[in-house]
Amino acid sequence: MHLALYLMQAQPDPAQVQKMAMAILAVMPLFILVALAIVIVPVWFICKKAGFSPWLSLLNIVPLGGLVLLYVLAFSEWRVMPLPQQGWPQAPPPPPRC
Repeated sequence: MHLALYLMQAQPDPAQVQKMAMAILAVMPLFILVALAIVIVPVWFICKKAGFSPWLSLLNIVPLGGLVLLYVLAFSEWRVMPLPQQGWPQAPPPPPRC
């Protein structure tokens, strides 16, 4: 907010604007790497659990690659066999009444 107000002044100092732009450009790659890690790590585990190569999660780096991966995961046959459900053991039949 303060940056926008500063730039809306009548005569912004070009040297000051250049310093702000350089600061933003220095921090932006770090933000991009953190954002990519937040997206790629869960998709890596989803691909691995679905039986696909986890390297498919790197499609999220490419524009619209994440959308393609979403459709691949949604409409393909997953090669993972579901585990049998663990439940209560079946109770023995009740004794006959006399």
